[in-house]
Amino acid sequence: MKRFLLATMAAALLLAQACKTPEKTTRNPEPLADTAAVDNAQLDSLLKALFSNMGKEDNADEIESDPVPAVYQAANKRVNDLLHTKLEVKFDFANSRLMGKATLTFKPYFYPVNTLVLDAKSMDINEVSLIDNKTKAKSKLAFEYKDNKLTVQLGRTFTRDEQYMVFVDYTANPDKVEQSGSEAITDAKGLYFIDPKGTDPNKPTQVWTQGETESSSCWFPTIDSPNEKCTEEIYITVDNKYVTLSNGKLVSQKTNTDGTRTDYWKQDLQHSPYLFMMAVGEFSIVKDKWRGKEVNYYVEKEYEPYAKQIFGNTPEMLTFFSDKLGVEYAWDKYSQIVVRDYVSGAMENTTATIHGEFLQRNDRELLDETNEGVIAHELFHHWFGDLVTCESWSNLPLNESFANYSEYLWLEHKYGRDDADDHQMDNLNNYIAEADGGKKVDLIRFDYVNREDMFDRHSYDKGGRVLHMLRKYVGDDAFFTALKDYLTTNKFQNAEIHNLRLSFEKVTGEDLNWFFNQWFLASGHPELDVNYDFDGGNAIVSVTQQQDFKNTPLYKLPVDIDIYVDGKATRHRVWVDSVKNTFKFVVPTKPDLIVFDAEHQLLGKITDNKSNNDLVYQYEHAPLYFDRWEAVDRLSKKAKSPQGTKVLKAAISDKFYGIRAIALRHISKVSSSEYDGLKDQLITIAKTDKKSLVRSSAIKALGKMFSGDSSLVPVFTDRLNNDKSYMVIGSALKALADVDKKAAMAEAKKLENEKSGDILGTIGELYAEDGGAQYYDFFIKAYPNVSAAMGKYGFITQFGTYMAKQEDDAVIDKGIAFADNIIKNENAWWLKLAGYSMVNAIAGHYIEQINTLTNSGASPDKIRAAEEKKDKVLKVFADNYKNEKDPNVLKYLGGDE
Repeated sequence: MKRFLLATMAAALLLAQACKTPEKTTRNPEPLADTAAVDNAQLDSLLKALFSNMGKEDNADEIESDPVPAVYQAANKRVNDLLHTKLEVKFDFANSRLMGKATLTFKPYFYPVNTLVLDAKSMDINEVSLIDNKTKAKSKLAFEYKDNKLTVQLGRTFTRDEQYMVFVDYTANPDKVEQSGSEAITDAKGLYFIDPKGTDPNKPTQVWTQGETESSSCWFPTIDSPNEKCTEEIYITVDNKYVTLSNGKLVSQKTNTDGTRTDYWKQDLQHSPYLFMMAVGEFSIVKDKWRGKEVNYYVEKEYEPYAKQIFGNTPEMLTFFSDKLGVEYAWDKYSQIVVRDYVSGAMENTTATIHGEFLQRNDRELLDETNEGVIAHELFHHWFGDLVTCESWSNLPLNESFANYSEYLWLEHKYGRDDADDHQMDNLNNYIAEADGGKKVDLIRFDYVNREDMFDRHSYDKGGRVLHMLRKYVGDDAFFTALKDYLTTNKFQNAEIHNLRLSFEKVTGEDLNWFFNQWFLASGHPELDVNYDFDGGNAIVSVTQQQDFKNTPLYKLPVDIDIYVDGKATRHRVWVDSVKNTFKFVVPTKPDLIVFDAEHQLLGKITDNKSNNDLVYQYEHAPLYFDRWEAVDRLSKKAKSPQGTKVLKAAISDKFYGIRAIALRHISKVSSSEYDGLKDQLITIAKTDKKSLVRSSAIKALGKMFSGDSSLVPVFTDRLNNDKSYMVIGSALKALADVDKKAAMAEAKKLENEKSGDILGTIGELYAEDGGAQYYDFFIKAYPNVSAAMGKYGFITQFGTYMAKQEDDAVIDKGIAFADNIIKNENAWWLKLAGYSMVNAIAGHYIEQINTLTNSGASPDKIRAAEEKKDKVLKVFADNYKNEKDPNVLKYLGGDE
């Protein structure tokens, strides 16, 4: 499951508090927002005070309470072993229901059984029968259906040497499912009908499924547990116009007499029920191949010409991962499909990954973002997650940490280490932000409250970085040999973290409990303070661990230190294993530079006390992305210093585009006396850099540094008309508005029919700033054309800003109706939240109006009229809030989760 791609982007947009930057920091990223948190010591004091006060007030005897058992989320007990699932399904589009028949083959796991318990959420159970293995005759069985569990009396006792088949005729009612999703998987009803009645002109009719974590049992009865595995076949009956996709191979297609067609899909290799999938809709199928296996891409007709640009690296990824792991892709085929209103980023259903609509892009949009990391992530799951599956959700990092790290592996292979390190820096920042926000939990955790809590920055971003540290410690050869052993030993089975450890110990010959205990089975991360000195021919490096040792380990850290003397680096391996370690190295002269953690592989916060001159030398001589990033980042805070100016001016021409873009974001901070020498250089970058991110950043820098300079109008206009990148065009339009607003408005008018979120968002921002009533129709007409969910989020936010400036009551009423429709009918929680935000913005307009009228001594009638309008708007908010059930929306609106 690809997480945070959309959902947490929306959450981040909602965080409004300013962030403080530590004075001296390198790997201590800024948090998303300041978050009030109570540490354990504070909590202990508060509880003591509370109980002390209670005793004084009530004069009660000391209360003794029984010990509370520790939470332990064990793997589900195996009673009946599900061997095979056969499904026959068809759909009631008018009522968003599925009519199904399930034939399930079992045997007792070990002990004799006479009862079968199945997960079956919000279903109508029409029949349960036992099928005779020889005659195939059915005999009805007694059953009880209660609390989403179907308990079947088998009629006799079966031993572990016997197989039996149970038939269930049922109707699935996904809209009646009552279970919550998570930050990663925003809904959990398992089966989704998109525009089932065909009434929305802006959406296709589709049906698709989402099984993780335990939602497959919303559309077929099963044992919905990750440690269950079975083979599968499914017959899907649909109208002839629809395409279907499911796990395994398409065996046959039968045309029926009623104008429908039945597609038969078969999965011969066993996998867990949460990986079952089905999708139905009008898709174009673009076919590819890999080593004789079908590799197909399912997209909406509009994106058929771009499918191979979107997914075209998939065959190369299959080759790379198969060869790197020494374990060839095991499954029958690999298909990828893009659906509307998906409730997560993507999902690694075996042989058939589902992606959210953000992945559909035309050739121009692909210049700005390809999401290859998402594609690699879901594919890698077919080894880590599908082939070998975590035995319990407590062990989820065995799935998600590896999928996260695959993004690094792919980028490193395809584009080089700078690109991979840049991506991993984002992962580190994501994890640290979550930890700083108050969540510090074990990677492998058996004490979670809700299994959905496992889908967080720890399981993904921290876990990926931990695997990188393990790779750097044991070396590439041992790392990938151990992964091969883990995969081959546990293929088509389930695993826990110790299976992984044992494979690494088998390969390396080393007891690695120290590594697994501190990184997988403990919470937190090291916080290091690093200082340098030179004394009597010795280079001295002092390292202090400063983390809270009550809750976080004293770490044992293998670290490489590079010492640069006369331009040459010498590497030394040391172990940081005490509260304070001091390392001395004999050198012929004072070092030019010392780089602690030369591979930049440590996960944690490192306060690295280097001078400005050290950072300049590091930028110019140290080889890795992080070396240069650290210099640019830290010296950007001292941009007017000679060292800061020197590095920023050099970095806008860095060999890696990510560093160039970072430097361009800060270049305006240099002294204005340096601007004239930069203007022509920035214009050249804006026109010629190969990366759209860099060209866009150069345009933004020009607009910021030379605001009001009319000589730049032709530059911005040229980029508007001659650059294919929507990102660049959006930046140029905004920059032009700062110089010549009238010209920018004219250019914006020409671009109103584009579907790019960058373009429409920029136009929306311009129109919102202006506030002219004539722009209302743009927002209404453009919204359906904003293709990606996050683009829509930003667009609604802009619309709310615009509506807050309107005076015409009729226009305001239409805007309220728009927002009300968003709240009621959009599936994505962050879009519903944007609808609430828009209503709130309109109410704020009236509150401001009331204050103005009151302060100016306006008549009571005018004030009362404004209050009535405000109350009308707030009623829309209140009526929706009263019926709101989405936990993510409630969380950000201040309600109960």
